[in-house]
Amino acid sequence: MNLVDAEAHLVKDKLTPAQAKELATECFGDMFKIVVDIERGVLAAGGMLHADAEELLLSDGSSQDDLWGANYLPGRDPGLKLEYTALINIRPALGNRDQEIKSEAVRRKVREVVERLIGPA
Repeated sequence: MNLVDAEAHLVKDKLTPAQAKELATECFGDMFKIVVDIERGVLAAGGMLHADAEELLLSDGSSQDDLWGANYLPGRDPGLKLEYTALINIRPALGNRDQEIKSEAVRRKVREVVERLIGPA
């Protein structure tokens, strides 16, 4: 996987810490955007907008209702690396009326996928 650009990348295998750091540096300096498919257990990382990663997952067979956006900050301490905020999270039909994921169950699923494919959240 070439992570030397700001394009979104489908992540099905665990990133190395060096890849996560490189992706953050190339995208926003200290963070990168992610979209997690909480049912398939995969994610897309990178891109300038969460919508870039969302589009990649949709074209790979994900269902819209299973996709949730977040930001990953690899330089932070565990417990502070994951921000559950993205425009794509505004889903009134699913009970989420804010950019931040409000459901603890959805947050838990997002965190589980992130920790399996990127590292401590």
